[in-house]
Amino acid sequence: MNDGEKKVFGVSWNVFLLGIVSFLNDMSSEMVIPVIPSYLTEVLKVGEFASGSIMGAIESFGSLFKVIFGYVSDKLRKRKVFIFLGYLTSIAARGALALTHYWWDFLSLRILDRLGKGVRTAPRDALIAESSEKGKIGRSFGFHRMMDTLGAVTGPIVAIGLLELMKNMPVEKAYRYLFALSVLPGVLVLIVILLFVKDKGAEVKKQITGISTLRDRNLQLFLAVVAVGALGRYSYAFTLWKAESLGYTVIQSTAFYVLFNIVYALFSYPIGTYSDSFGKKRMITVGFGIAALAALAFAYAHNLPVLLAAFVLYGLYVAIEDTVPRAYMADIAKGYEKGTIIGAYHTVFGVFVFPASVIAGYLWQAHSLQWAFLYAALMNLLAFVMMFLIKLEK
Repeated sequence: MNDGEKKVFGVSWNVFLLGIVSFLNDMSSEMVIPVIPSYLTEVLKVGEFASGSIMGAIESFGSLFKVIFGYVSDKLRKRKVFIFLGYLTSIAARGALALTHYWWDFLSLRILDRLGKGVRTAPRDALIAESSEKGKIGRSFGFHRMMDTLGAVTGPIVAIGLLELMKNMPVEKAYRYLFALSVLPGVLVLIVILLFVKDKGAEVKKQITGISTLRDRNLQLFLAVVAVGALGRYSYAFTLWKAESLGYTVIQSTAFYVLFNIVYALFSYPIGTYSDSFGKKRMITVGFGIAALAALAFAYAHNLPVLLAAFVLYGLYVAIEDTVPRAYMADIAKGYEKGTIIGAYHTVFGVFVFPASVIAGYLWQAHSLQWAFLYAALMNLLAFVMMFLIKLEK
């Protein structure tokens, strides 16, 4: 980034625009996400184990492509085209959920949505890094995650309002209308990217010829910790199922989800900014500790105060772990490898998220939701300990 470039809220104009894009896309996405667990179990009549597995497959699938498209965007030195195509794919798939009638067509469209995320995420994160002032990458990623999550706060609120307006409709019909209406913010996403976001990939002076950073032992150790932590990253759907198991309605559970996203949004920017000076490794370590506490709180939540504390801790944990590792990977990657290295992080994380949700789904069906959260707490505690045992820079 040129130091003379226009800044908004302490970040470059390009990072600001990408924040707006994420705000609008997450608003669109989060209009439908809170009702998906209920849609699976109530409308499509999918069981507990299958529901957990489907949610895990959805969240994992797109990650398989992140390193691929990160590498391709490095090789071609182009970011914007992949960002646009990725968002276009997701938005179209999201709206088409209104037409689903079976678990397999639902799963196909949700996987297509995640495929779009797999196409855009690494190129977008690389563009954020390339558009950031040196030494302030954490700030840029923190701002981006804040905007992303403000969209995640707005989306469920819009969904609550729309569901309230459609409360006299059959539940299935109301859900389908909600899926179709989610496309509207997505259209604005495509306009902003196409007309205003500037591609900086061509400014990278050296083209990628190999992936030297991935051969670094410290990075490999860190990715091993990421894998362990991902095994303890249960789908957000489990938190909503927990609320519903305590007798809360879908709308009330959505309100808990809004609380989670408010905490996530409030802390992402300061956490990202503070990590630049505090140290990203230490911040990631703290995040795993908070993740273990959040899982324990969900496991033993039998009343409103504990459940509220669980959602707050969950929001704080995700604010750290969805912000700081990206910035850490951008810091250690060579300029011409940023898309590949950030994509490698996302891919490792995503690959291990799938078995995490399968295991959690099995424990839920075979025993109870409490067992699923206790398993998550154990894996995050293990990742917390491993961060102390490995030596990483920064």
